Amino acid sequence: MTTHEATVEHIAGSLSRQPSVLSVVIPAYNEEAGIGAIVNRVLNARAALAEVGIDDLELIVVDDGSSDRTAQIVEEYPQVRLIRHPVNKGYGAALKTGFGAARGDLLAFLDADGTYPAEYLPQLCVCALEGADLVVGSRRSGSNSEMPLVRRVGNLIWSTLVSLLSNHRVIDPASGMRVFRRAVFECLCPLPDGLNFTPVMSTRAVHEGLRMVEVPISYQERTGASKLSVVRDGTRFLHTIIWTSLAYNPVRLLGGMGMILCAFGGSIGAALIAMRLRGITTLGPWGIASTFLAVVLVFAGVDLLALGSAFNYLVSLFHKKPVGQGFFRSPLFHTALDRHFWWLGAIGVVAGLALNISSLALALGGWSLERLWLYLLAGTMLLLLGVQLAVFWLIMRVLEELSHRDVLVQADMGLS
Repeated sequence: MTTHEATVEHIAGSLSRQPSVLSVVIPAYNEEAGIGAIVNRVLNARAALAEVGIDDLELIVVDDGSSDRTAQIVEEYPQVRLIRHPVNKGYGAALKTGFGAARGDLLAFLDADGTYPAEYLPQLCVCALEGADLVVGSRRSGSNSEMPLVRRVGNLIWSTLVSLLSNHRVIDPASGMRVFRRAVFECLCPLPDGLNFTPVMSTRAVHEGLRMVEVPISYQERTGASKLSVVRDGTRFLHTIIWTSLAYNPVRLLGGMGMILCAFGGSIGAALIAMRLRGITTLGPWGIASTFLAVVLVFAGVDLLALGSAFNYLVSLFHKKPVGQGFFRSPLFHTALDRHFWWLGAIGVVAGLALNISSLALALGGWSLERLWLYLLAGTMLLLLGVQLAVFWLIMRVLEELSHRDVLVQADMGLS
């Protein structure tokens, strides 16, 4: 008995029996070299699945327009349901076809190339039966992994990106072995048709607040040639992870970029102030370029932060639920940061006017432009930033009222 089989047996003994049907979907595209072996491994897991409360196992193979003998091999297994796409539609499309035809209350999938161990399905099902919404077989957590170096690097990048954008640690967002409850599938949709199906599923799951559990699994080198293109699919992964995150919590990405830009611009500004205090009143080409760069960075940073906050209210309108995301895991203020924009904007306007009026008075008193240019520039920046923050505060208050309109209407009509 292997270690993971012993673990399954131990856990199964402590579980109350929960009758359930597991539907396993295997997408296959020109996988004649490995499809037979993985079908046998899934079918051989039936007894172990029964021990953890799975009453019935349904195995569905979706042949995604294969031109080899993949479909003919699957037809040799009468206990396997074969669905065929006349043309290749993509990895995600094949999975969605299988899920639509499945009858199980638990849905699972794994690849046809033999890389994922079907013997771990019982362990993943245990977590789902205990209440997890989505259970992921984590290749990066397993002790016996034959994942190629390029994929290890790629998975580290996707893991870091998804974790940063979602504020939730995800170890293997691109794993192709998962078990999830049918009831949560609607929360995971829409999902793409391509190989980026899995990272988008992980990104949506953490942003939807689903309970996602990652179980360490072994991973073997695939049978046959890989269909993953490092550059093409890697770019697609990056694009879809970012856009999916923006659809849930824009301020996490935009606000982070805004803060970085403000930090760089503020550093340049601090250096210019220090130079001015040392008596330097003229700048060379690099100094002038740095000054303009600081202005652009600060304005762009504030705009990105404010736009991210405004977009979060728009997201709440489309999702029909209150804003539940933010830049940090815990709020920095008792009230949301965007609610402070009005007085921050007022301070900026007052400070900018005061600085510009004082500079004008000093100029009329005989001070030269060489001594005043930095103060004039700083005053103008503060004035414009203050106006921007005030405008964004007004926009967000309107969006907030719109996001709460349904609740207020129901309360007025006595329906709440």
